[in-house]
Amino acid sequence: MAVRHFAPETVSGPPVLLVHGFASDGHTDWITTGWPAALTAAGREVLVPDLPAHGSSPAPSGSLGAAAITSELTRLVSGLSEVDVVGYSLGARLAWDLPAQAPVRRLVLAGVSPFEPFGTVDVAAALTFAGGGKAPSDPLTGMIAQMITAPGRNPAALARCIEDLRAEPFAPVAGAVSVPTRFVAGVEDPVSQGIETLVELVPGSSLVRVPGDHGGALRSPEFKAAVLEFLG
Repeated sequence: MAVRHFAPETVSGPPVLLVHGFASDGHTDWITTGWPAALTAAGREVLVPDLPAHGSSPAPSGSLGAAAITSELTRLVSGLSEVDVVGYSLGARLAWDLPAQAPVRRLVLAGVSPFEPFGTVDVAAALTFAGGGKAPSDPLTGMIAQMITAPGRNPAALARCIEDLRAEPFAPVAGAVSVPTRFVAGVEDPVSQGIETLVELVPGSSLVRVPGDHGGALRSPEFKAAVLEFLG
C-alpha cells in the first residue's frame, strides 16, 4: 500500500492510523480535511494509507476482501508497540477486525453500517455504466456506479473489491472488539442507521452524533473534536 507519514515535533502518544472509505483515498478523506495537522499538533505520528486498488495503491492479483486488506493494515503497524486507529465507512468496517490482529490501543469507528453494505449492489450494471452504458435504475447501484467512475478511480478493480467484500459479509459479533472504542455517526447519514446495534456489541463503548450526512459528517469539525478528545 502507498502510505503517507506525518511526524510531530514532540511525541506525546502512540501513532494514529487513519483508514479511508470505499472508492476514496487517504488524501481525500483525511489530508484535505486537516487530520494530519490536527493530530501532529497533538503530538501524534500519523499513518495515512491508500487501501489496495484505491488512490496510489495498485490492485493486487489476489483478494480484495476484508481479510486480505485487514492483513495489509496489520502488516503496516506490526512494528509498533501500540497504535490508535480511526476508520471511516469501509475503513471502519475493516478497523473492526484490527484489534484481534494488531496492537490497537483505542479504536474509532465512524460512518459505519452495521449491515453488509454491498449485498444488493448490481456490479454488472455498475460496470456497464463505467463502460459508457446507461445509468443503473437501482439507486444504490447508481450511487456506487458514480463512485467507481469518479476521476482517478479504477472501476474494474473497485468492482472486484465489491465482489470480494460481499463474499466475506460484515457480521459483527459481541466480544470481537475489547479495546476502548468510540462510534461516531452523522445525524443525517443513512449509511450508519442502526449503528446502535454495534455499540451494544462493544462493552463500555460510546456513541457520538455529529452534524451531517455521510460526507458531511466526515468533514465536520465536531467529528475531529470527538476523536481528539477520545484519543486523549
